[in-house]
Amino acid sequence: MTSMHFIGLDIHKKTISYCVKDVSGTVLSEGTVAATRAQLNEWMKSLPTPWTVAMEATMFTGWIYDHLLPHAAAVKVAHPLMLRAIAAAKKKKNDRIDASKICDCLRCDFLPECYMVSSQVRERRRTLRYRKLLVRQNVQLRNKVSQMLMESGVVYNKQKLHKVGYFKELVATNPDISSELKPLLTICRETIVRIGKTEGALVRSLRRDPLLHARVERLMTIPAVGPITALTWVLEVDDVTRFHSVKQAVSYCGLCGAERSSAETFKRMPISKQRNKHLQSVLIEAAKLAPRLSPDLALVYMTRKSRRATPIEPRLLLPGSLSPTSLRSTAVDESS
Repeated sequence: MTSMHFIGLDIHKKTISYCVKDVSGTVLSEGTVAATRAQLNEWMKSLPTPWTVAMEATMFTGWIYDHLLPHAAAVKVAHPLMLRAIAAAKKKKNDRIDASKICDCLRCDFLPECYMVSSQVRERRRTLRYRKLLVRQNVQLRNKVSQMLMESGVVYNKQKLHKVGYFKELVATNPDISSELKPLLTICRETIVRIGKTEGALVRSLRRDPLLHARVERLMTIPAVGPITALTWVLEVDDVTRFHSVKQAVSYCGLCGAERSSAETFKRMPISKQRNKHLQSVLIEAAKLAPRLSPDLALVYMTRKSRRATPIEPRLLLPGSLSPTSLRSTAVDESS
């Protein structure tokens, strides 16, 4: 029976360092290959079969993972934070050593493997995250318009400023707006409108996507869950069965705080920074808006607030649940 060969990759923008070992740990080959599909194809032809490969999760990992997957017995991606112990445990660090250590972790089954979503989900996730960038730019432009008007001493209605009719009338009739300022205001306004239309088109395309439509519509039946919250949950979480417990899901969302205790001293720290930042920001925003949109959630909020106890944890307002038990049942329903 042919034994398995293990490969560790240390990935960078232009190059990939590799180390190939057999089951006993003997180095069969190591070196560097250019980070292009053509060079990877040539490199794979020289590998002994069968082989399994591991790499650290970086911004370049996705396309390399997809390219190697059809040819390998298995492709695994390691959690970068947990791999820091590798660098801290040795005095000398370079790409060759990193690739060798990743290979050893894979060979000894010590690799801190992380979940890798499918390429279809990653493509749609990229679209949603691009939409988030557009929203941020839109807000910046709106703030810039207000800033320019305040710098010029122009009096305006804050609530109506970005309404089409009011803005046109303000620019055309207000004598305090100089001729040099009008073109800048017009450009900002046109860009705001263009970004708004693009953002709306992206959201509509994702909602109509056959891969996402059914699950998004089901999530939107939950009180106070809108299309952005539903799309973010679907694309950032992907398969809910990846979580072995509710606590693991809460940790991934960044809705829990670190604990520091010594002897009889116990201290709760702010919410975690080791999280999916895209999911965390959306869920916290949804938790703040939910009491305004749902009478049931408003009752939960007021009940907790009246106790003057620990501030409400956003995890209570996760899509599909008001308690860990109901979250667990929702995860089962969505995976079916």
